[in-house]
Amino acid sequence: MKKILLIGAGKSSGYLIDYLLQHAVKDSYELTVADLDIQSALKKTQNRPHSKVISFNMQDNDQRENLIRDADVVISMLPAFMHMPVAKDCVRLKKHLVTASYVSSEISALHNEALQQDVLLLNETGLDPGIDHMSAMHIIDQIKEKQGTLYSFKSYCGGLVAPESNSNPWGYKFSWNPRNVIVAGQSTAQYLENGGYKFLPYQRLFASAEIIEVDGYGKFDAYANRDSLSYRKVYGIENVATILRGTLRQHPYCEAWNVFVMLGLTDDSFEIDLLENYTYADFFSAFLPIKGQNLEESLCLFLNKKTNDEIVKMIQWTGILENRVIGLKKASPAVILQKLLEEKWKLEPQDKDMVVMQHIFEYKNSSQKKKQITSTLVVLGENSDKTAMAKTVGLPMAIMVRKIINGQIKLRGVQIPVMPELYQPVLDELSQYGIVFQEKELEIE
Repeated sequence: MKKILLIGAGKSSGYLIDYLLQHAVKDSYELTVADLDIQSALKKTQNRPHSKVISFNMQDNDQRENLIRDADVVISMLPAFMHMPVAKDCVRLKKHLVTASYVSSEISALHNEALQQDVLLLNETGLDPGIDHMSAMHIIDQIKEKQGTLYSFKSYCGGLVAPESNSNPWGYKFSWNPRNVIVAGQSTAQYLENGGYKFLPYQRLFASAEIIEVDGYGKFDAYANRDSLSYRKVYGIENVATILRGTLRQHPYCEAWNVFVMLGLTDDSFEIDLLENYTYADFFSAFLPIKGQNLEESLCLFLNKKTNDEIVKMIQWTGILENRVIGLKKASPAVILQKLLEEKWKLEPQDKDMVVMQHIFEYKNSSQKKKQITSTLVVLGENSDKTAMAKTVGLPMAIMVRKIINGQIKLRGVQIPVMPELYQPVLDELSQYGIVFQEKELEIE
């Protein structure tokens, strides 16, 4: 019997585990889930046939090596910085590896060795990166087949809260790693606009957000991701004049978040020694450069806004102006802000999250007429456990893993899903689970 090893059973693993166990008996494979929190893993597997749960410590090199040696395909859902030891073990032990993370330079350097070992290291197979690549390449390849010339490509994705669960002025609740949200955008964004390079440093990123509209769901802020330029080569569109990949938030999230950025509250580069009774109001006051009669006035003076302004009310809503004890002894500003927002942006058990993705392609067809294709995906979660984020991250990975274990994927080396033999079968199967893009094409100019 073949064996699949899943390392890490966090928030995004539920749908992945369910899918693999639904097919385990028929396809004759066993799924082992290895996680530090064995109770959480057992809750997800529910002792179903062909499942096994193991308490796993990433620092135990012998345990990690023995588990990988006993597997045919390994899935790593660990944080991205932990993938490398797993990848090295997989190459050395001739085991295939699947992750949802971006390909790092260290992983990329394993390509030739993986080819020699007849091993596939398949990365960027979740939502973003993952479904974004697959759905974009599906249309880019169609444009090329029709002898069209793509000159502009923009792609946006956001993990948000569903409208019916949107109970706060930010329009946001955590459906994935909170830390990644707090420190998002801290590398300079690079993209191409009308043939010219554009660079957005962190201090201007959120102030430069665009507004896009999604039919039926309203306005969203879109801020640029750190690197759009490298995807010209990845997508085979080296001659494109505009390329931008970005993240979506509910409007006007970015203007409000930029207040925290300007004040330095997202800084993770130093730690503050906190007194026993140090409050969020003390913390906020320490970063405000202008002193009014109270914190609210100080904030308004800093922003040059009135007390009833929407952005001021959004900042107040977080509770950061309140005389409430933080309860930490030593922490960076980013960690303090994260602690506060994890309380305020928590998905309640009945809450539903929402994933929104939109691609905008502009191209000239064979008759030199300008066309625009808008491709939009909206997926709603069921509750705080069965989230849209877990569904859209876990299912494409699970489908890929099943095809690898069944010998349907022959590619080797370090890969991402931008080839038709990888993306098309996955997109076809995802449609059975309601993960379907709505496409509109129109003539422009």
